[in-house]
Amino acid sequence: MDLDPHLTTAPFPGNDATADGKPAGAGGPWPGGRAPTVLQVVPTLVTGGAERGCIDMALALQAAGGTPLVASEGGPMVRELDRARITHLTLPLGSKNPLVIRRNARRLAAIIRRYKVDIVHARSRAPAWSAWLACRATGARYMTTFHAPYNFGGRLKRWYNSVMARGERVIAISGFIRDHVLSNYDVDPQRVRVIHRGIDRAVFAPDRVSPARLVTLAKQWNLPDDRPVILLPGRLTRWKGQTVLIDALAKLGRKDVLALLVGSDQGRSGYRGELENRIAAAGLRGVVRMTDHCSDMAAAYLLSTVVVSASREPEAFGRVIVEAQAMGKPVIVSAIGAYQETVIPGETAWVVPPDDADALARALDEALSLTPEQRDAIGARAMAFVADRYTKDRMCADTLAVYAELLQPR
Repeated sequence: MDLDPHLTTAPFPGNDATADGKPAGAGGPWPGGRAPTVLQVVPTLVTGGAERGCIDMALALQAAGGTPLVASEGGPMVRELDRARITHLTLPLGSKNPLVIRRNARRLAAIIRRYKVDIVHARSRAPAWSAWLACRATGARYMTTFHAPYNFGGRLKRWYNSVMARGERVIAISGFIRDHVLSNYDVDPQRVRVIHRGIDRAVFAPDRVSPARLVTLAKQWNLPDDRPVILLPGRLTRWKGQTVLIDALAKLGRKDVLALLVGSDQGRSGYRGELENRIAAAGLRGVVRMTDHCSDMAAAYLLSTVVVSASREPEAFGRVIVEAQAMGKPVIVSAIGAYQETVIPGETAWVVPPDDADALARALDEALSLTPEQRDAIGARAMAFVADRYTKDRMCADTLAVYAELLQPR
């Protein structure tokens, strides 16, 4: 993976870069003059937002002169670490077995001592318990990133989740997650930092997608040239709201559009069958198609007319909607979770009540009725909005600043 050139010179917020191009901490280089060794722990490196953030931060810390380490059960994304010569340590960190968690804590403590780890950064609950125990045994600093509003149905589950709120610093990936943490766990608000997830502008920018990629994907999906494309990205699961979009399209009553439900069913064949039956019952077989996982989402966004997220439950961040705006596309989102902070209602997005097919149909009608000039204006606002707030560069710089905070004496 090529490093984003911005990362080699991006200063910490409010500070200047040092002469050798490394980020500066409060008042100068890393506190104490020594860049930290940071161990990040995640269950696996297969796919997902926590995993992507882990890789991005390992590369950013390396570019900033620090020493990144990552521990997980492994997965395809380990190749990115290998290419950058970043050490990956394979441990059974996905296990929730208390005995395995204890053994992992001893293993992590040995790693902390061997590599002189300054900070352990946990991104998921099971490995976080092992990391917390290891930090208590070694004196390493412990921090977390809260990637989701973890559900709990009783005291035991709440206690299990609480390890994510025990960090000396707790990163929340949105204001919505910060509010969830402060409402449900005993945590000092001064320890919480909101750092939104960031998208890679080297990937999600209209001028980065070649015409050949557009042609390839359009042929793969057999897209007609004369029909607006409505895109709903997201794995096939009920809470993503595919049924709400199907119902909205039935109410819209237009046969001259194509709606694509893009995402894997991840073994949910029953739900896929339910969607197929719903499409047929609504007379939308020529209007709604289901595709599998797409490996070129940047091209998919560019081929779309409007991008929809009809989530029925709150999104912790909602990456696809930020990516779509970065590609200059108007979006429609549900008025829940972090979507209320990752769009500008009325300027870059239509915001509709969740599970409301009538409201979604009205928003679709308005979005599909835009003139080219109106569409371009929305796209320009959306791209500027994302570039100002939700980039990988900003996420990495803000997280490096948290590392610098933890290097200060207790």
